[in-house]
Amino acid sequence: MVVLVGALAGGVYYTMQGRTPDGAAASRRGGMGAGGPVAVVAKKADTADVPIYLEGVGSVKALNTATVRAQVDGKLLSVNFTEGEDVKKGDVLAKIDPVTYQAQLDQAIAKKALDEALLANTKRDLERFQKVGTLAISQQQIDTQVALVKQQEAQVKSDAAAIENATAILGYTTIVAPFDGRTGIRLVDEGNLVHAGDAGGIAVITQVQPISVVFTLPQQQLPTLTKASSEGTLPAHALSTDSQTELDTGALKVIDNQVDQQTGTIRLKAEFPNDKRQLWPGQFVNVRLLVDTLKGVIVAPAEAVQRGPDGTYVYVVGANNTAEMRQVKISRQDDKFAVIAEGLTAGEKIVTSGFGRLKDGATVSVTDGSAAPADKPAIQNKPSDGKKATQADKTASSSVQAAQASAQAASPASPEAALVTGSTSEGGKRSGKHNQSHRDSGASP
Repeated sequence: MVVLVGALAGGVYYTMQGRTPDGAAASRRGGMGAGGPVAVVAKKADTADVPIYLEGVGSVKALNTATVRAQVDGKLLSVNFTEGEDVKKGDVLAKIDPVTYQAQLDQAIAKKALDEALLANTKRDLERFQKVGTLAISQQQIDTQVALVKQQEAQVKSDAAAIENATAILGYTTIVAPFDGRTGIRLVDEGNLVHAGDAGGIAVITQVQPISVVFTLPQQQLPTLTKASSEGTLPAHALSTDSQTELDTGALKVIDNQVDQQTGTIRLKAEFPNDKRQLWPGQFVNVRLLVDTLKGVIVAPAEAVQRGPDGTYVYVVGANNTAEMRQVKISRQDDKFAVIAEGLTAGEKIVTSGFGRLKDGATVSVTDGSAAPADKPAIQNKPSDGKKATQADKTASSSVQAAQASAQAASPASPEAALVTGSTSEGGKRSGKHNQSHRDSGASP
């Protein structure tokens, strides 16, 4: 009875497994890759000119900013600008009631005319005194008349100055734009009384074309920065906060004359034409500064570089589709590209995806990520396991397609390489996380 129950239990077990003991062993061998090559995605190492960028975070500053205020007291008769419009230097922005100041100017003009008439009469009296001489009048009277003429001449000059002052004050009743720029939101409406001491002003004008960006870089980058700037003007690229969209291209204008001791950073100022109005005062942007270009270096995708106990390495695909683990030396790397200093030559194929079952000397089935590999792992099943074999084929095909999709997502759209370093370490963190995931999946030797 016991023997019968054991036989029934064994039969049920193998029936549920859907294979014989020999078939299970063969399946385990196939699942571990012994039954066929490992499906991987590989790319060729290229030779390229790699630009070196320094990246910092900054804010947009208007090249000129002015708060338009009244310089005289009075009633605001009109506001002659539309909020948010572009204005030219000298355009009329507002007008203040000029009646009082016009009266003061007229008074100054009349006072000068009076003094000029008195001066003319005094000069004629002096001429008469000088003709008769001391025969009719004393020398003292002649000298007094000369002094009176000079006094009235000075009074006329004072009147002229008063007229200029009154003219200037009258001119302040017409408020004009100090430079080409863009007006903001109106701060005072028509009909209000404005005063010369008002803090708010009437409007704020900012010059947005061209425009500047003030940003910072770590003080460790200062030697590289000063060396590059001494060789010529450094191109600057303004990027969105996610560094995915280029907003404008300009040039570095100023390196500050001191390092901020609290933050250990140096302030820089770049200027941009802002023709498309993509930069706005107060906006936060990232700035990339081109400081150098590495000529003719070996470039590999960053995802191909693995890290192990002995340092960095890559898997090189040989002519017979055999993976070779090779130690390499990295001179520079960011989250997209790595510059290979030693260990790799241009044109060699390196594995960029499919590290899960890959090891040194393994046979691989290579694809570039755009098409399915020519050879798929062989799945050995007995005729009685038709349904299981079909399911295994689907599982293997799904694994290959997943590897191809991962490679397409990781592969850059263009072979052109660029390396970026800056004040933030987000790129390094992303790269480190990527490499850690490779180690977890068995990429380490």
